[in-house]
Amino acid sequence: MPNALELREHCAALLQGSITRASKTSAFVGLDGFVDEIVRVVDQRQDAHNYTPMKTISTLGNRVLAAAGKSTNVELVVERTKIGGNGPIMANALAQLGIKVTYVGALGYPNLHPVFHEFAHRAEVHSIAEPGHSDALEFHDGKIILGKLEPLKEVNWPNLQLRFGRERFVQRFTNSDLVGLVNWTMIPFMSEIWKALLAEVCPALTPPRRKIFFDLADPQKRTPEDIRAALDLIRLFERYFDVILGLNEKEAYEIGDVMGFPHSGESRDGLSDLALRVQKELGISTLVIHPVSYALAVSQGIVSIADGPYVPKPRIATGAGDHFNAGFCIGKLLNLDNHHCLLTGVSTSGFYVQEARSPAIDDLVGLLRNWPSAS
Repeated sequence: MPNALELREHCAALLQGSITRASKTSAFVGLDGFVDEIVRVVDQRQDAHNYTPMKTISTLGNRVLAAAGKSTNVELVVERTKIGGNGPIMANALAQLGIKVTYVGALGYPNLHPVFHEFAHRAEVHSIAEPGHSDALEFHDGKIILGKLEPLKEVNWPNLQLRFGRERFVQRFTNSDLVGLVNWTMIPFMSEIWKALLAEVCPALTPPRRKIFFDLADPQKRTPEDIRAALDLIRLFERYFDVILGLNEKEAYEIGDVMGFPHSGESRDGLSDLALRVQKELGISTLVIHPVSYALAVSQGIVSIADGPYVPKPRIATGAGDHFNAGFCIGKLLNLDNHHCLLTGVSTSGFYVQEARSPAIDDLVGLLRNWPSAS
């Protein structure tokens, strides 16, 4: 088994040799869309221009708990406004990596919201609804996303056919090398869209077999019954596609609980065991889970694990998981094995949180060959 340095060098060489091939590969992604405000929470303010932000989620939690029965004031400082939503961030990252991307979702209707204009120069972008809005409160140990989701009720199968076009949707869905249908949790009618695709479109699909990616996006607020029904729908797509289901660590444990697989401690071995059981039960091609410092994937009952680069002072956290998903999926599109797909994924997210921008393939090659580590 090659060591980590050899694996990274091999991955870098594979990616460097695949730039032209990536540019001839297509992806069709949807269906959400958010305007994200990246926010710091003020702990203490020194003057009009200087403040100390809260470093941990528990600091905010303790302040809120202390206000029970009384009241309190929490100041929020907006650091930047950016494109948001699992779909737009993932699609934008795929486009930056050289993939030909078509995106349809909630980006402003009838006119595109200005925050998505740069994305629209990079990809073919279509919108059928107004975007949601997220306040992403970022801390050193994680983030809290406060979402306003009402416009996403407009993302439904009738509107997709009316405002985007049934024939155009079917053409992109049928011919793209990768289909990505993400953010099930926040799109109330996503399951209905999946059912329509399975009933009306998928039976007419012809070879070659392509790839489809799903991301539930923090399903904690949905009922166990809804989650099980969504997983059953995802399972059905395996008849027509190589299905990839992406989860973060928290989501993996929640899915395990819903499926009746209690986890044996929050360790790599425990998460690997859970992933094996979930992938086998769902019968999908690949399950991929990305905790903060590493990622693992399971295909055909085999677990692969890759550590991420060490980023001591992340410049941004919101969107890191979507960048991982983009990196992992481009690895799959290039027919890399799971270990190299994982390295591509953690490199894409690592570069993003370190530089606060989406990488090109050359950026990934540079990171893989100049790997930051804690030691």
